[in-house]
Amino acid sequence: MTGVRPGEQSGGVGSGGRGGSSRWDEARGAAGPGPHGTDADADAGIDGAGGDGGEGADGGRSRRPARKVTWRMLVFRPAVLVIALVATYLWITNIHLDAIEHNSLDNGNVQLRLWQHIRLTAISTFWVLLIAIPLGIALTRRRLRPVAPVFTALANIGQATPAIGLLALLVIWLGIGARTAIIGIVAYAVLPVLSNTVAGLRAIDPTMVEAARGIGMSAPGVLARVELPLAVPLILAGVRTALVLNVGTATLATFGGGGGLGDLITSGIVNQRMPVLILGSILTVALALFVDWLAAIAEALLRPRGLGAET
Repeated sequence: MTGVRPGEQSGGVGSGGRGGSSRWDEARGAAGPGPHGTDADADAGIDGAGGDGGEGADGGRSRRPARKVTWRMLVFRPAVLVIALVATYLWITNIHLDAIEHNSLDNGNVQLRLWQHIRLTAISTFWVLLIAIPLGIALTRRRLRPVAPVFTALANIGQATPAIGLLALLVIWLGIGARTAIIGIVAYAVLPVLSNTVAGLRAIDPTMVEAARGIGMSAPGVLARVELPLAVPLILAGVRTALVLNVGTATLATFGGGGGLGDLITSGIVNQRMPVLILGSILTVALALFVDWLAAIAEALLRPRGLGAET
């Protein structure tokens, strides 16, 4: 039986004790002072293990969803438009107007032309959305993909043609009236919504669609719950562009008998009356900026939460 020498035993125990005490002290030092050693070490262990996780959590907290509608977005542009319109009203009511200018601006003529312009814009935008979005969805389906370039080329022709020339051709074909003007506006504004709808749906990762089909979702369900929400930002950008185009193109409705603010602009040019021309132009610009502001608010509210984040 081999004995253990006392020196070796005490040395082993002593070194082991010193080693254990050293490691204990290092752990306590790393953990920081605490009221009790065990609690401090437990806290140190938790903190040490969760250090990376804490950074991850902080990183997760720092990456917050973007604020959809800010006060600046809600207030700044409307305030500028109100100031501009009030200044225009004060100017137009404090200058001398001759009989021709009074005839163009009095008797509710300005309000009538503004309402006609809004009506032309609203109706044409409704038909653009009704035509372009379903057509864009259909052209991204497997059966109709081969004919997508044909419809895109037709939409390109509608916008590539000068608006005044397109409206003149429609007047020759359909006659004078608001219906002719609306058809011309729709033909001119279909392309942005159609192309953005197609681009937004084609940009979706196919694996996401396959995963949705793999969990048992039907094709309409995948379209409604996966594809369209992901394509919303691009579609809304196209709608916003089409709205502004419609406001501008509606000024040409006057040449087709459609009315609108184009009547004031044309009257000011033909009769060489600058107040009438300036008022019609300012109202058109203000309406375009107001419509663009409304579209920006709708775009921010309808954008899915997961698609907007700020670091």
